[in-house]
Amino acid sequence: MRKLCWWALPFSGAIFLAVYLLPEALLLPVGALCVLGALASLLCKGSVRLRIALAALGLALGFLWTDCYGLLFRAPAQALISEESLPHTMTVLDFPSATSRGAVFPVRLESGPKAQLYADEDALTLRPGDVVSCPVRLTSSETVRGESVDYYTAKGVFLLGYAQENPELLTRPQRPSPLFWPQYAARALKDAIARVFPADVSGFLTALVTGDKSCLPTGVYAAFQRAGLSHVIAVSGLHIGFLAGLLSLLLGKRSRLSAGVGIALMFFFAAVAGHSPSALRAAAMCTLLLIAPLVGREPDKPTTLAAVLFLLLLPCPYAAASVSLQLSFAAVAGIYLVTGELSRRWLKALPKWDKPLGRLGRQVLVFAVDSLAVTLAALLFTTPLAALHFGSVSLAGPLTNLLTLWAISYCFLGGLFSALLGLLLPSLASPLAWLSAWPARWILWVARNIAHLPFASVCLSSRYLILWFFAAYGIVLLWLTGRRQVRPLIPVSALVITLCAALLTNSWDALTSQLTVTALDVGQGASTLFYSKGHTVLVDCGGNSGDDPGDIAADALQALGASHLDALILTHCHTDHACGVPALLSRVDVSLLILPEGDPEDSLQQEVLALAEEYGCKAEFLTNDTRITFGDASLQLYAPLGDGGINEAGLSVLCSAGEFDVLITGDMNDVVERRLVKYKNLPDIELLMVGHHGSKNAASEELLLALSPETAVISSGYNSYGHPALETLERLGAAGCDIYRTDLMGTITFTAKETDQ
Repeated sequence: MRKLCWWALPFSGAIFLAVYLLPEALLLPVGALCVLGALASLLCKGSVRLRIALAALGLALGFLWTDCYGLLFRAPAQALISEESLPHTMTVLDFPSATSRGAVFPVRLESGPKAQLYADEDALTLRPGDVVSCPVRLTSSETVRGESVDYYTAKGVFLLGYAQENPELLTRPQRPSPLFWPQYAARALKDAIARVFPADVSGFLTALVTGDKSCLPTGVYAAFQRAGLSHVIAVSGLHIGFLAGLLSLLLGKRSRLSAGVGIALMFFFAAVAGHSPSALRAAAMCTLLLIAPLVGREPDKPTTLAAVLFLLLLPCPYAAASVSLQLSFAAVAGIYLVTGELSRRWLKALPKWDKPLGRLGRQVLVFAVDSLAVTLAALLFTTPLAALHFGSVSLAGPLTNLLTLWAISYCFLGGLFSALLGLLLPSLASPLAWLSAWPARWILWVARNIAHLPFASVCLSSRYLILWFFAAYGIVLLWLTGRRQVRPLIPVSALVITLCAALLTNSWDALTSQLTVTALDVGQGASTLFYSKGHTVLVDCGGNSGDDPGDIAADALQALGASHLDALILTHCHTDHACGVPALLSRVDVSLLILPEGDPEDSLQQEVLALAEEYGCKAEFLTNDTRITFGDASLQLYAPLGDGGINEAGLSVLCSAGEFDVLITGDMNDVVERRLVKYKNLPDIELLMVGHHGSKNAASEELLLALSPETAVISSGYNSYGHPALETLERLGAAGCDIYRTDLMGTITFTAKETDQ
């Protein structure tokens, strides 16, 4: 390894240790110890002395720079945090994006720190470079909804701002500053793509070309994640590589011109893509590879990778927490280390044809083998990180990448050229866009259909699947590092057999039980999945967790090997009970939707009914008590008993399997609970899904005395209402209930065996 690598790699390693492991108070002492280590290396002899000195110096600078960065940038930003709204003057850094409550956009405060500002929808008219002023309440970006997050700090943003008034525009430059040209270029590309491409693919092509996933149709990003294709819509080395290859083809062998133009365009494109770490990494690596021959140096892959990582962490050490950066570098490391060996092994097994048709067939096979080797090599290093950050592993990734890799380059280059041509000659861009739309439709079709399969992706939420994950890596590493060549069929068979055993063991309780009840962790919301003998029912689908409640429910369903719901029941149409329905319907076939007849003008209810019609799901309003049988269980649906509000006019559900009974009361208050006890013949129950997320008006003494529940589950998350209320917890405890909470325990599952009858 080169001298630069011996210095840059320890520097980056120290930053990762500082961000993830070491307390801030230890950074300075540990950095000083590393400096002493560098001085002590002078006692060594030969080349070892230089390597130890460089490594120790890199570690010292990494620790010290992280500490200094915190003092210079993070601390001043935190000093601005206040519960009060104070007037601030800010410069808008990008075009605002629409949210459900208004707009959000990055700003730079007059005092220097950057912040993510939330404002009302009038702010959508602002542009990059605008200077605005308004009272703002500033909070830390390191805590969102009561949980520690590093999404914003990885971007160098330490503040979240909430505008208390509409931002007042103070100045607007007549011409955009060159600093904001990438933002204007990105907006122009997005608008051009929307104009020239059909509506069914424009959102996907916008994400593919610019990295902006906000235009993707509901459920598409989740489908790409399950299918192992999420890297396609994150501008990365794949896209930069296409662009660099095209530039090299157009500019020919004029190396200096190619290098100059190529470097400028690649970094400009990375800026258009939002300065994502993966795009910047790819642009920087291509830059070093282009420069190396011009200065008489041979490209060295480890040195290039280490130098680029150093360059990306230098402006903001907290970028080490960026999932995009970690996955990008892991993928490149896997491709560098493993691809060649995999290709050589597999190509040896290919037959050699001499006939012209045979040679063509061999070229196709060689391309397929190389593509598969690149995919598997990248997955070998990125899968552990994906499992750590997202808690799931895509089993379909190698297949979907093999099926779509050929189409991605056509889509990207066709989308980019169509957008650029659409800015100048829209009439000529339409035919090219029409051609590019077909491979885009192929990619979307593959992603949606493979993601729809039950085990396209597995959630590593059980110890059996976690054990399988480690066993799978052991099998793969033994195969790759073994001295004797082993046919791929043997490790593949071992992987499949152990996976099937893990999935069967994980689902054994559900498969052999009369009824399985799962309270899903959806944050401040409610979603309960019932499973009985291959039949499934979901009651409610809403919440405010980081993931869409519909995706959470679909993942739980597909983890059981199912992709169909017999019924979706909504106790009422509030967002904390129904906001996940769009994502759920986009991923899962639902036979029947049941909900109360609420306000016909309610926008959420209208959206739910429209989506049900679009996806061929029969929708019914419940006006009379109804009984539904599924598997070995039954549901008794009680029509609304209250009035005066959506919460009080909601449904209630009693699920029974043998002697096991579960009651769900939605968000009804104690008044409606008393009506339920008085007018309905309710049995003693084993499980109570506590109403209204454990509010003080839920789980009344009358309800608890009448039903004598053994167990109570409270579905709640971060909120400003004080849920679950202390008095409710005390009532449940006094009634002898075992209390379970999703905000403390995550997803909770109960089973009713046939012996319970």
